[in-house]
Amino acid sequence: MVKVREDQPLTPSGWVDIPQWLARLQEDVRLRDPDRMAQACELAQSLETDAERGHRAWLDPGSSFRMGLEMADILGELKLDQAALEAAVLYRAVREERLSLDAVTKRFGAEVAGLIDGVLQMAAISHPYAPNHAMSQHNQQENLRKMLVNMVDDVRVALIKIAERTCALRQVKDAPLEKCLQVAREVVDIYAPLAHRLGIGQIKWELEDLAFRYLHEDDYKTIAKLLAEKRLDRDRYIHDVVETLKQLMEAQHIHHYDVSGRAKHIYSIWRKMKRKKIDFSQVHDIRAVRVLVPEVTDCYTVLGIVHSRWHHVPTEFDDYIANPKRNGYQSLHTAVIGPENKVLEIQIRTFAMHDEAELGVCAHWRYKGHDTNAKSRSYEEKIAWLRQVLEWQDEVGDFGDLREGLSSDVAPDRIYVFTPDGHVIDLPRIATPIDFAYRVHTEIGHRCRGAKINGRIVPLTYKLKTGQQVEILTASKGGPSRDWINPSLGYVRTSRARAKIQAWFKHQARDQNVEEGQALFEREMKRLDVEGLDRKRLAAAVNYISAEDMYAALGAGDLRIGQVLNQAQHLFGETDDQEQLDRLLAKPKRQSSKATKSDITVLGVGNLKTSMANCCRPVPGEPIVGFITQGRGVTVHREDCPNILQLRGDEPQRIIEVEWGERAHTRYPVTIEIQAWDRSGLLRDVTGLLGNEKVNVLAVNTLTDTDEGIARLRITLEVDGLEALGRLFSRIQQLPNVTEVRRLRNADPEKSARKGGA
Repeated sequence: MVKVREDQPLTPSGWVDIPQWLARLQEDVRLRDPDRMAQACELAQSLETDAERGHRAWLDPGSSFRMGLEMADILGELKLDQAALEAAVLYRAVREERLSLDAVTKRFGAEVAGLIDGVLQMAAISHPYAPNHAMSQHNQQENLRKMLVNMVDDVRVALIKIAERTCALRQVKDAPLEKCLQVAREVVDIYAPLAHRLGIGQIKWELEDLAFRYLHEDDYKTIAKLLAEKRLDRDRYIHDVVETLKQLMEAQHIHHYDVSGRAKHIYSIWRKMKRKKIDFSQVHDIRAVRVLVPEVTDCYTVLGIVHSRWHHVPTEFDDYIANPKRNGYQSLHTAVIGPENKVLEIQIRTFAMHDEAELGVCAHWRYKGHDTNAKSRSYEEKIAWLRQVLEWQDEVGDFGDLREGLSSDVAPDRIYVFTPDGHVIDLPRIATPIDFAYRVHTEIGHRCRGAKINGRIVPLTYKLKTGQQVEILTASKGGPSRDWINPSLGYVRTSRARAKIQAWFKHQARDQNVEEGQALFEREMKRLDVEGLDRKRLAAAVNYISAEDMYAALGAGDLRIGQVLNQAQHLFGETDDQEQLDRLLAKPKRQSSKATKSDITVLGVGNLKTSMANCCRPVPGEPIVGFITQGRGVTVHREDCPNILQLRGDEPQRIIEVEWGERAHTRYPVTIEIQAWDRSGLLRDVTGLLGNEKVNVLAVNTLTDTDEGIARLRITLEVDGLEALGRLFSRIQQLPNVTEVRRLRNADPEKSARKGGA
């Protein structure tokens, strides 16, 4: 049955009486700082205008403050802490942009602001329940459930959101029918099952009954009427059974107990009628009694008392104490032929089990304590417990498409984002806006020119995150850029999007592909300062008959420029034309270690004699570390070798980093020049990128033309080939303000290295 809520106490002038409300709240939960709680209430109330006070209409701005108090009332009954209650009171004001998260942080701390922010993210789940959505509702629910598990890192966020949806469903009766159905469907698909997963029985039942009233109005009224007609007889019957049970328990010396009638919820009655295909008169457990006792042994004692007093219905017994439900629910359920030969359901559980059934995860919160500031182990265990609960598989009843409930497997490498009209799209965790665009529609991907995340423009290389709303900015015509299929630039991360881009280029005219491919080739050769290549021979090296075929493949996306550069280096590395070889890349400055037995490269100290330690005998691929010995160079140990662990403590200054030779590369010194519009932090960004790419820098020189505002950075660095250099150029070119990157042929790397940088 639908719960009747208690109105907030009001002053004669019509304002909420905050002190009286706080006193009532503290009957359910102890506040650590009542004054600060009062400040949160006063702040939220101050954001209302005189005209808004007293209004309770659905979505009326004046209902926001009172809805916040109502949310706090619900959470107080669930025994949540003060931070969650403050977040509940302030949530609607922040959601309606009357109050900023920064202001909340300053006055009430990062914990409260973080809870509000988490609930705001969950608010996005409401979007797919707007009317007229073309996407499959089943797929939407599936993606939403997965997204929910991804988003919830703090149990209180989910509980505040459930409380907010409960208040919304209580108030929706004043809204248009379309809005009522939208909110009810959202609740029955997402939030009632979530409350079930968290074991919050008292909220789950109310949500189901409220939603049922709107989704199946005629059935709801019929069952409610039948219950009302039999209420007096049922109340008398239950009263007699309760008194009989009390006498039987006293006779068995069980003195600490509670026996009461249990109301059967309208939705559960209807669901049972549908599942068993019976009418109302055949639903026997409308008459039900609940017995609470201190210990588990008492539960089975009471069960024996019940079965000795009334005949047991054999098919109607469940022992959820020995075999708990997957959401943690424990109780004994039995049905007997009671007085007047009527079927009677009796539930028997301990007081602690009852708290678990009513409060679920909140009972854990209450008994285990809470310490988010200290990030205690207990708190982390509760979060892990929540995620386990969310992923448990359990029957939740006939919810139509809700067969798997919130227990759907959630791939840890997936994200869930929204389209502007609320559809949920699942993507790999590495996805970019272009991947998203091609996932929505191929043509949107082809014409993509920009992207907005939650209303803000972001680069097309931006890494998407769960819960974000993505809007793609498109051109009226045109196609994808060839830069998108360059893996070095990071525009496209999914094979699906890459395949669609390549397919687009394949369908273009050959002449256009040849032209585009040749332009790409010439641009890269000019940037790398490579001339005099035998293009026919190079085309044959990449398995094409002619240079024109090679250009066409480059233009169509079937061939990457990096592959061409790699083959160019291999091809001309075998030539007798020393001048051409030197022009392609200078002779290597460093080679891999020549210690053939060990095949080890010693980092940072050139070529040293190396030998394998006899104590651990490392093999290629295992993590290794070096130890400088007297007269024997470097001895190589496994990282977990007991001897090296001892030496780390005794002589740490003689420990050096080494790596297997098969991972080392021949490295060539190359001087490059970067031209950019001068700005603060330019050099930092360039050197940071080189560091991330693990490029060794030998020298750096900078020159800035203050009149023109142009900066030129000349950098001598080491690379292992043309492909790596081309990839590095592509990354540098993406830095803000960079206009050109090229290799300098005539620079003297050795001189630059000796001279140093400025």
